[in-house]
Amino acid sequence: MNKVLLVLGTFVVLFLIDWYVYNGILTLVRNSTLFTRNVIRYSYWGITFVTFSVIFFYNFGNPDWFKGQSRSLIFTGIFINYFSKMFAVLFLFSDDLVRLGKWLATYFQNPEPTGTSKGISRNEFLVKTAVVAGTVPLVAMSWGIISGAHDYRIRRKTIHLPNLPKSFDGIQIGQLSDIHSGSFFNKTAVKGGVEMLMDEKPDVVFFTGDLVNNESSEVRDYINIFDKVDAPLGVYSTTGNHDYGDYSSWSSPQAKQRNFNDLMEAHRLMGYDLLMNEHRMLELDGDKIAILGIENWGMGRFPKYGDMTKAYAGTEEAAVKLLLSHDPSHWDAQVRQEYQDIDLMFAGHTHGFQFGVEIGGFKWSPSQYVYKQWAGLYTEGNQHLYVNRGFGYIGYPGRVGMAPEITILTLKRA
Repeated sequence: MNKVLLVLGTFVVLFLIDWYVYNGILTLVRNSTLFTRNVIRYSYWGITFVTFSVIFFYNFGNPDWFKGQSRSLIFTGIFINYFSKMFAVLFLFSDDLVRLGKWLATYFQNPEPTGTSKGISRNEFLVKTAVVAGTVPLVAMSWGIISGAHDYRIRRKTIHLPNLPKSFDGIQIGQLSDIHSGSFFNKTAVKGGVEMLMDEKPDVVFFTGDLVNNESSEVRDYINIFDKVDAPLGVYSTTGNHDYGDYSSWSSPQAKQRNFNDLMEAHRLMGYDLLMNEHRMLELDGDKIAILGIENWGMGRFPKYGDMTKAYAGTEEAAVKLLLSHDPSHWDAQVRQEYQDIDLMFAGHTHGFQFGVEIGGFKWSPSQYVYKQWAGLYTEGNQHLYVNRGFGYIGYPGRVGMAPEITILTLKRA
């Protein structure tokens, strides 16, 4: 019964939004031909009918009708439609407030009915503004799916480390993060992103977690793409919060564990050395640096599977220590407090909210209101953190102003 009421309530809210916006559109087309008005009417309400049908059958039909990419794209379309209309509603509502004010002023000035009084008409300028306001996010978010989702960008940074051994001077590190293979819908484009990374010929590659959205089976069709990631000094990886299956329902704890075991096996099949609260030593001409990798360690509601004590043990004498940790909040919460000899931490997780503005040295994203460090390079004293903007996407299958990232970091002796 609660589900029925929830669906009915959703229908009422969405219908009111549609009705409100449609009445604004009528203002603009009132002088158009009957044919044009009918095309707009049937197209507009036809979309509403399809939307309501999808919501109804999703809640009361066969769950197998909505699976994988199709479900994501359908509901993304619904979200974009009504999210855009809400911008139009804001301007239409402001117009109605003005009309109400004018009507009240007219009423109190001449409260006696004359038989010839007319309602206050809509302000056509505000209606046009409302349509534009609704169109802009519609176009931007649609373009973010069509183009932005796989518009891979290589971001380069050089970091100077005072303790870097001479043999490692100039080493190039490639970083991928947040692949989220369960969201992909363009295999060819994903392959192109991997090829971009390989064209850079990095000496070593790090992957900092979230290989899947929820289940290990999501990566099955992409193993033969991501296994092309290779480097002379190896490919090292760690886990992110989405890799554990915590956001899915499982028939038993054993089923959940099997899923995680399969995910670890996927790393092996791709040739990635998965660091589960462990470390490895890289050696060149007798010089050594340490790579530490911990399981997900997140603040707040995110699980803390990571164990720095285990990963750190045995690296005390390493000249340089590089840490792979999925969540950037780990840096302030523990790394900078307890492990001040960690020279550089690699993270991801935020995706830069998949939305933002980056022009020159200016960058803004809603992500910055949640995470102090959310994209790019951060330095405190002699410690550094690099937050990758993510290779994939989740939820909204696109990116607007926050392109997917392939990172190339060069380490130099200070």
